[in-house]
Amino acid sequence: MELTGPLLTLAIALGLGMLVGLQRERSPSSTHVGGVRTFPLVTVLGAMCAMLEPVMGPWLAVVAFLGVVAAGILANVIGSRRGDPEPGMTTEVAMMVMFVVGVMLASEMRDLAVAVGVGTAILLQLKERLHSWARRLGDRDIHAVMQFALITFIVLPVLPNQTYGPFDVLNPHRIWLMVVLVVGISLSGYIAFRMLGKTHGTLVAGLVGGLISSTATTVSYARRAKESHEIEGAVCAILLLATLVMFGRVIAEIRLVSPTHVTEIATPIAIMAAVTMVCAALALLGHGKDSGEMPEQENPTELKGALMFGALFTVILLFVAAAKEWFGDTGIYAVAAISGLTDMDAITLTSGRLAERGRLEPDAAWRAILLATMSNMVFKTGIVWSLGGAKLARRLAMWFSVLMLTAIGLIVFW
Repeated sequence: MELTGPLLTLAIALGLGMLVGLQRERSPSSTHVGGVRTFPLVTVLGAMCAMLEPVMGPWLAVVAFLGVVAAGILANVIGSRRGDPEPGMTTEVAMMVMFVVGVMLASEMRDLAVAVGVGTAILLQLKERLHSWARRLGDRDIHAVMQFALITFIVLPVLPNQTYGPFDVLNPHRIWLMVVLVVGISLSGYIAFRMLGKTHGTLVAGLVGGLISSTATTVSYARRAKESHEIEGAVCAILLLATLVMFGRVIAEIRLVSPTHVTEIATPIAIMAAVTMVCAALALLGHGKDSGEMPEQENPTELKGALMFGALFTVILLFVAAAKEWFGDTGIYAVAAISGLTDMDAITLTSGRLAERGRLEPDAAWRAILLATMSNMVFKTGIVWSLGGAKLARRLAMWFSVLMLTAIGLIVFW
């Protein structure tokens, strides 16, 4: 018999309930509340209540839901009287979630219901790992997350979503949205650093450092190489990996702010990323057993830093618009070369946004980004020279010269 319509809905409800119930069955603290039989029944009950809504009205689902809640409370009371260990609230909440999943399945929200059901099972299964991660986080890390919530959910919604000033490009809401995007990317790297710790080797050090800040990573490792010349090979590999992540950030940002022209703008950047990947792989193979331990990372969500990036982005946005208006593409390239010295996010977001609005040709946008990356590599080589010594700078310059020649080739011939 082919499962269609209501039968298919009930079958999916049964399967999702069994998935979550199986996980709960293996949790000693929840076996007296609900397991591999209870959860399928709860999910199927939710689906049946939704199916009967045209006949019985919505109150059937309300009464059934309250019954599920009452059953969970009663099971806890009975378990505590028997001397069972305190089970907490996880299983009871999971039962309520799965009841609602059943209702969603029968309410033409099947894809979302399946995602929630499977996600619930995975979340329950990751209990020990999640608790371990939570124990690693300190007050400083929670502070970082709360600051990100502040700039995202408090500051962003109150900013006006309209343009002001000359050249019709200064939109407070969109400018701060770019701040949220950049800080969010950096925060993900910071959380990864806190979760993984300092001693996961060169590969993780470069990738996480690039997510947080490739420039800050350059400064940190250049100083370390000055103190210990044995890690120079690892430092080159780490900085190349951070540069690879920088190109990944550029592509992600272009995808978000300029979806119409993402292929045109991102393709040359992707070629640069591929070449960087090859260079990083060769550097990783050649550095032997040098240490890749990461130095302590700064909190990327500080309000002062967010405001500074917002100001920088505003200035770059205004300068690029003015340069385009007064000097054409030549002026844009000059601004890109200057702004790329210390920051890639601002010129990337500016170029992508202006291209999306039709104020800048896609070809000019990716060429500006490549010029910014070249000036960024020159600036980082200078940092390494001043903080890490001439030998390390020459070693890094050898790798960066390959990337710069690739960029020049793309600008001239692409």
